[in-house]
Amino acid sequence: MPESSATTEHGALTPEPIHRVLLAYCGSKALMSAVELDLFSVLAQDGPATEPELRRKLGLHPRLARHFLDALVALDLLRADGERYANSPVADHFLDRAKPTCIGGFAEMTSDTFYPAWGRLTKALRTGQAQAPQPPDDEDHLFRVNAKEQPDRVRRFMASMDSHSTRIGDELAARLDWSARTRFADLGGARGNLTAVIAKAHPHLRGVCFDRPQSRPFFDEHIGRLGLSDRVTFQAGDFFADPLPAADVLIYGHVLHDWGPDSRRMLLDRAYQALPEGGALVIYDRMLDGSPKDLSKLMYSMTFMLASAGGSEYSVDECRDWLRQAGFARIDAQPLLHDHTVVVAHK
Repeated sequence: MPESSATTEHGALTPEPIHRVLLAYCGSKALMSAVELDLFSVLAQDGPATEPELRRKLGLHPRLARHFLDALVALDLLRADGERYANSPVADHFLDRAKPTCIGGFAEMTSDTFYPAWGRLTKALRTGQAQAPQPPDDEDHLFRVNAKEQPDRVRRFMASMDSHSTRIGDELAARLDWSARTRFADLGGARGNLTAVIAKAHPHLRGVCFDRPQSRPFFDEHIGRLGLSDRVTFQAGDFFADPLPAADVLIYGHVLHDWGPDSRRMLLDRAYQALPEGGALVIYDRMLDGSPKDLSKLMYSMTFMLASAGGSEYSVDECRDWLRQAGFARIDAQPLLHDHTVVVAHK
């Protein structure tokens, strides 16, 4: 009988599925704490270790340590070989801070911002208001972090985004016809990783990363390390107020879900006005398909609702409508990776 069944072999109802949902947060928080302790990086660097060894290295109390590690084994984040623990392949690839594929920065954001906000879901359901603390909108903050005081924290979050944008960039570079294009811009491009991936795949292209001025030092550092400073440049600005880069392809990736419908329409209007005839706008997000079974996307959508005043995921049909209202003609949509949709609109 599958574990997810709500009935016993005799047909009687069991509350087990409800118990699993009620305690799902336990696994989430165990992962967040493991990242905060840097457990996966320690195991990647030092190799498999026993529970007493990990207690000493991480400063863990003996009362919880064994169950904590065994829970991570049950979650397929660690492997146990006798008395020694090691990273599972997925944890080693995505949770070791020394690897460019690490998404630990997202785990930190989840622990500090999203997890507490979900704890106030009932209040949000009654008020419609975001429940995450809103950082100052000033020249010091990036991704809810003071970039001047905690630059490494910002780098870790940007690295977690890079892990995702590298895969998306590879897909966009392969799927779109770039042969007649010369210049493109990623709007809200952080430290320019998506721009770099596409530019590297198509040497004739010049790319622009458009973002707030406080992203510039992280861009210079990252693009300089990649050796693409001659073809990928940074333009500082606010995509609601400042002129957008001159380009024949503009990209909004993981941008529209941060804003409400009116702001989305404004961003699409501004992109349409900035593009030349024949230009294209590329949008990607975890777009909803209208099915309540699409649990992962719905949870992401509610997370953005809890974290921002107007954010949420949206459907492909809604995106098409906004693009038509902005003036775009041919609009194509297709699945991207395992849970995204990419929409390409032509002027």
